[in-house]
Amino acid sequence: MRCDRVWSEARLATLAGGAGLGIVEQGVVASRDGRILYAGPTADSPDFEADERIRCDGRWITPGLIDGHTHLVHAGDRAHEFELRLAGASYEDIARAGGGIASTMRATRAASEDDLVATALGRLDRLIAEGVTTVEIKSGYGLALEPELRMLRAARRLGVERPVHVATTFLGAHALPPEYADDADAYVDLVCDTMIPAVATAGLADAVDAFCEGIGFTAAQTERVFAAAAAHGLPVKLHAEQLSNLHGAALAARYGSLSADHLEYLDDDGIAAMARAGTVATLLPGAYYFVRETKLPPIDALRTAGVPMALATDCNPGTAPLTSLLLALNMGATLFRLTVDECLAGVTRNAARALGLADQIGTLEAGKSCDLAIWDIERPAELVYRMGANPLHNRVWKGL
Repeated sequence: MRCDRVWSEARLATLAGGAGLGIVEQGVVASRDGRILYAGPTADSPDFEADERIRCDGRWITPGLIDGHTHLVHAGDRAHEFELRLAGASYEDIARAGGGIASTMRATRAASEDDLVATALGRLDRLIAEGVTTVEIKSGYGLALEPELRMLRAARRLGVERPVHVATTFLGAHALPPEYADDADAYVDLVCDTMIPAVATAGLADAVDAFCEGIGFTAAQTERVFAAAAAHGLPVKLHAEQLSNLHGAALAARYGSLSADHLEYLDDDGIAAMARAGTVATLLPGAYYFVRETKLPPIDALRTAGVPMALATDCNPGTAPLTSLLLALNMGATLFRLTVDECLAGVTRNAARALGLADQIGTLEAGKSCDLAIWDIERPAELVYRMGANPLHNRVWKGL
C-alpha cells in the first residue's frame, strides 16, 4: 500500500476508543495526502510503500495538542491590573473601574489588523513549540462591528502565517463597550441584528460565544445571542459559571452548545443538562490560578455524570496570560485533581469535541488529519508531571 510517510518504532497514545490513552507499545503511523492511513500495532500494519520513513527510536507519539479556548488576538497587556490584584483589588473591582476587558478593548480598537497579527504570532509560536496543532481564537475585544471583524480576520491570518489549524469564535457579547454602558439590551441588539449576520456572511467564525455573568450578560441576553447564532447556522459556546451561578451552562446545553467553559460555580442541574446534551466542560486552570479563585469546578460530579472534560490555556491579557498548554496540563492535575488520562484527553480527544472537530482531529485514527506530536519521554505522565520542560521532539501537521 502506497503512502507518503511512515513513522515507525514508536509508542503510541492514540486516544482512540473513547476512554483511556489507547496505548500501543510497538506502533506505527502512516499518512497519505495529509491524513492518517494507519495508526496501530506494527504487527498488524499493512506493508507500506512509503516515500519517506522516519524511525522514532521508541519515542511516544500522541495526537497533536489542541488549545480549545484562547483569546490569543489582542493588543496591549494588563500587567498594571495584576499589580492591583496583588494589592487586593478583585477582578470585579477592576472591571467596574473601567479596567479589565474595557482596557484591552481600547488597545485593540487602536490596533491595525497587521498589528494584531504581529503581536499574536509570538503567543501562537509558543503554543506551536509545545506540540499544538489546533488552536481556538476568540474575538471579543473590539465590541463594535469593524474591530470585531478585524480581530477575526487577524485570527484567520494566523492560520495562514503558521502551519496550524485556527478555529475562530465570535465573542461580541464579552463586555459592554462604553458607548452602551447604560443600555445593555441595545448592545445585545447590535450583536444579534448586525454583528452576527455580518460575521456569518463573511464566513469569519466557526462558533459564537458569550460571557454569561454578573459583570457580563444575563441569561436572557445570552439566550438572544444563541438564538441569533442558530438563525445563522453557527454553533454556540459559553463562558459560564466562572464567578457566580447564572445557570448559563444549562441554558447552553439547551442550545446544544459545543462547550461550557470555566464552570467553578456550576450546579447539579447544569451538570445534568450538559450530560444530556453532550456539552463539553472546558476547564481553565490558568485563570483559576491567576485570579486566585478558591472554589473548584465540580470535577467529581462532572466525572460521575460522564461529562467530557477539556483543558485549555484561556490565554488572555487579564486573567490568564498563559501560553503553555503543557503547564495547563500540570495545573489541571495539581489544582483540579484530574488524572493523567483525563488531562491528556482534555487537550486531544475532548478538546476536538469542544470545537466540533471530533471527526477530523484529536485521536490517531485512520481518516483523521495527520497531526502528531512526537515526544522524548519515557511515559505519557511526563507531559503532565513536568513544569517548565518541553520534551517535544517533532511536530507534524497534516502529515508534514
